[in-house]
Amino acid sequence: MKLFLLPLLLSQAWALSRAKRSSSFLWFGSNESGAEFGQTNIPGVLGTDYIWPDTAGITTLYNAGMNIFRVPFLMERLVPTNLTGAADATYMADLKATVETITDLGAYAVVDPHNFGRYYGNIITSTSDFAAFWTTVASEFTTNDRVIFDTNNEYHDMTQSLVLSLNQAAITAIRATGATTQYIFAEGNSYSGAWTWSTTNTDLANLTDPSNKLIYEMHQYLDSDGSGTSSTCVSSTIGAERISTATTWLRENGKLAVLGEFAGGANDVCQEAVTGMLDAMEDSSDVWLGGMWWSAGPWWGDYIFSLEPTDGTAYDYYLELLEEYTPGSSGASTSAVSATGTASASKTTSTTISTVGVSTTATATATSTAVAAPYAQCGGEGWTGVTTCVSGYTCTEMNEWYWQCT
Repeated sequence: MKLFLLPLLLSQAWALSRAKRSSSFLWFGSNESGAEFGQTNIPGVLGTDYIWPDTAGITTLYNAGMNIFRVPFLMERLVPTNLTGAADATYMADLKATVETITDLGAYAVVDPHNFGRYYGNIITSTSDFAAFWTTVASEFTTNDRVIFDTNNEYHDMTQSLVLSLNQAAITAIRATGATTQYIFAEGNSYSGAWTWSTTNTDLANLTDPSNKLIYEMHQYLDSDGSGTSSTCVSSTIGAERISTATTWLRENGKLAVLGEFAGGANDVCQEAVTGMLDAMEDSSDVWLGGMWWSAGPWWGDYIFSLEPTDGTAYDYYLELLEEYTPGSSGASTSAVSATGTASASKTTSTTISTVGVSTTATATATSTAVAAPYAQCGGEGWTGVTTCVSGYTCTEMNEWYWQCT
């Protein structure tokens, strides 16, 4: 046996040894990096300093069951003069084309200004300027319900009140454009880390969204400093440990979250740690709606976490494991699944389906008269569960193995 094949074979054997089970996540996918590359050369040259994600790569991951893709880009390239200025027509067109590639597949596209709360290297302090930027961006996507707005990537080393104010300014501006049906992902200070959320970002519970579709986006890496710069994980249990206090915060405050970035090295310890974290999230799917691996993208090469098909390090080592957490994973449960992803017990249940303040009450059973909750699976190849959606929702084919109540 060639030694370089051993890690892949061990990974495949480990994945196959795990019992197939349904995923209770609403979303599960990947970041699609490239348009934010070349940050020292602004605006830079397409194909030299930065690149947009590859359509074939996105489609491969979508066909593996992934249904959400986060698209990082640079604010300075999109709105190059100042935050209140006009968008660069070419860069905006490329962003929209990438988003449409994703949403035309039936997946969700997260529009991610990957700027760390900064513009040309300076901390953004004007909430009105930040609102103007978001007015420019959101106005381009008001009619696409599968677009999600990520307020900004990983605020850090900023006054906490400023992070709160910027998030609120973005939410208010987005809704004012008429983009009222899309989700908004709000990130926090301290690099939006899940492990520090309950001590750093507690005031973000005060954010308000008139559309009640606000989701908190946290990130979590498993190396010693949580930076995601090492393939060595602290322990095989560190993943579940690092999200535990965030889970408590979400429940205590009645909030929902996604893990917008996570990854682990191609080794047994990290694989167990990633699995433990995702399992803990699924066990807490009343508050965790899913996650996105960091990262796919055509220029990653031999990057330790690359999920780019078909030769990325993580693509080879992790894809089979990650497929188990996609909403269309095989061996799905016959139970109804709520909007927050919680599987109902196999008995008649009166379930309140809530998304941050908006409630719809539906009666679900695990009998032949059961109905699937909003955004739950309702069909697909091999599906033996409920096929009728709660009133107001239609069972829609997302791909051959996954139909969803939309």
